[in-house]
Amino acid sequence: MRLGVVTRWVTPELVDEVLAECRKRDRRPGALPVGFMVYFTFALALFHQDSYDDVAENLVGAVSGMHGHVPNKASFTRARERLGPEVLETLFRRLAGPLAPTGLAGSFYRGMRIAAVDGFLLDVPDNEANRRAFGGPKDSSGKPGGFPQVRVVRLTETGTHASIDARVGGYNSGEREPAIAMAASAAGMLVIMDRGFPGVELWKAYTSAGAHLLLRARSCVARRPVRVLPDGTYLARMNLAGQKGTHPGGVLVRVVEYRVDGGEVIRLLTDLFDTDTHPAAGLAQLYHERWEAESSYRQIKTFQRGQQEVLRSAGPELVRQEEWAHLVVHHCLTAVIMRLADSHKIDPDRISFVKVLKHTRRSVIRQFAGTPATIRKFMTMLAAKVRRKLDNGTRRLREADRYLKRPNSQYSYRLKDHQRAPVRWVPAKVITLRPAMIQ
Repeated sequence: MRLGVVTRWVTPELVDEVLAECRKRDRRPGALPVGFMVYFTFALALFHQDSYDDVAENLVGAVSGMHGHVPNKASFTRARERLGPEVLETLFRRLAGPLAPTGLAGSFYRGMRIAAVDGFLLDVPDNEANRRAFGGPKDSSGKPGGFPQVRVVRLTETGTHASIDARVGGYNSGEREPAIAMAASAAGMLVIMDRGFPGVELWKAYTSAGAHLLLRARSCVARRPVRVLPDGTYLARMNLAGQKGTHPGGVLVRVVEYRVDGGEVIRLLTDLFDTDTHPAAGLAQLYHERWEAESSYRQIKTFQRGQQEVLRSAGPELVRQEEWAHLVVHHCLTAVIMRLADSHKIDPDRISFVKVLKHTRRSVIRQFAGTPATIRKFMTMLAAKVRRKLDNGTRRLREADRYLKRPNSQYSYRLKDHQRAPVRWVPAKVITLRPAMIQ
């Protein structure tokens, strides 16, 4: 079996190598082979809205004589349990990594590759095993509310949406600990994070690994200037909870404060202290690239998985397996986009993820990309379709207002504030620096 154009990266040779490394082999005659189940699990992620038998028919429908020999759902479930999540996680770690060529817009700053760390939640079937393993939201009385949720924290290349590293945990695990665990993968990069991440332990983990940081922080973090720099930014200390003053457990940070279109004050922390090499206006403008990580999560959650869909796996190990499969498939789709962008010398931001996803699904159904020659043919066809949608190859300046996606009650008196605002073209934002004053 082949997985269409995804086979270009998830090759049979790589699958066999990982299966041998994880000591997975066929033990019982007549059972579904583990090699096939690897591709089948990826197909479940690629065709998330389809049932088991529909996905199996997508894989074998173009193979003569196989259409009428699809096993039942229970056989696939038992085969997935024998496979486990380790093989899919190992494949992800073999394939994950930055994809941006040198000089790609939004991917580099002063020679450093730009990455962002953030997390997202996915609903999983509501049963005792999943709730015990992952946890989930609760109401004001402490009773479980909604679905249990699995949390994914990724280190994402902002210019391409490629996965550099990832951790899969539960709703109750938080985002900071998985982010710290990924510090070694960010060596030599400039990593952007939102205001839920700043902390002394995380700061030391990333700077010790050779990474640089640009973090948004709350107003209470590093708020007392130690020294004001020539450009109006200032140095301050970020300490552990309960510590004050120049404590040996804290770290020295540079604070950049600014407003966008006269709005709220945004506070950034960075370890880039040189005001000539790293001017405050440039760092303020650069923070906007963090939203590229949010765009990549939308690709996984809304387009690839389906809007507000619940993962299909009923047990914790299968949930982890399914999520690693989603991450591998998304990385392969990103690689397809990068090949198209590189061949036509355009920004990958201008290529539709949805169009690439749809044509990749068709390549699976038709068994279209089983050899290097057919893969090249597929890419040529897809490139022709991409060209028709382009007016130029430059990045678009876009934004969408933030909104509450799932209001607590459909009868809320503020329901109109929860409605979704469309993504639209916008003029450039006006960034106004806020110089510091020592009181």
